[in-house]
Parts: sequence; structure tokens; C-alpha cells
Amino acid sequence: MEKKTRAHAIISGRVQGVFFRWETKRAADGFGVFGWVRNKRDGTVEAVFEGSEQNVASILEWCKKGPPIAKVERLEVNRQEYTGEFSSFDITY
Repeated sequence: MEKKTRAHAIISGRVQGVFFRWETKRAADGFGVFGWVRNKRDGTVEAVFEGSEQNVASILEWCKKGPPIAKVERLEVNRQEYTGEFSSFDITY
């Protein structure tokens, strides 16, 4: 059985108003990762990803670039204990 993991991410740069949340959801669904993504008031995007170590690593790698019109300057990742609390990946507000 593949080991599961959880990552809390803060993405900085030109990441709001560039479809970052929608594209993150699409990428997460494609990688089979569950959790959520949202814009923060400070202009960053925050996300929680849960899934297999390989799939979470893949979505984090994707977050380093984001969608074509985004300009990611920084990706901060805090690894956390897997909870299994999610059954989908959602955009939250």
C-alpha cells in the first residue's frame, strides 16, 4: 500500500486573478489529490493537499509554476500528518 501524506502550501507571486485556484483544482483532480485551495487577503494562495506521496509531490511541483499566466515567486510547504478527511478537491472562499 502506498504511503499517504499531507502538505499545506502557500504560493506567492502573481497568483490571484490568473485562474490559479481553478487550474490547481484541475491539476489536483488529475493527480488524484484531495483537499482545498483558496485565495488569501494578502495576495497569496493557500492549499492543502492529501494523497499518495508521489501524487502530492507532483501537485507541489506543478504549484512551482502554476497556470501559464501566473508568476510563482515562492512556494512554502509544511508537511503534516495525513488525516484522510477529504473525499474531493475543492475551491474554498
